[in-house]
Amino acid sequence: MSKTDDKPEAGGNGSWAAKAALAGAGAAIGSAAIAAALLYASQRKDRADKAKAAVTPTLPPETD
Repeated sequence: MSKTDDKPEAGGNGSWAAKAALAGAGAAIGSAAIAAALLYASQRKDRADKAKAAVTPTLPPETD
């Protein structure tokens, strides 16, 4: 027998609790990534809209 077979692993091999914890962590990371992407996209859209509105003057300036 080898030394690795003598010691049981801490959480067991492939326990459902470990799989559930990994799935929960993955879902939390995925949700945070989606939220960050939406916030980033909305900020870029707001900046682009402000830039378009500021560039177009209604009347040219008068010069003498």
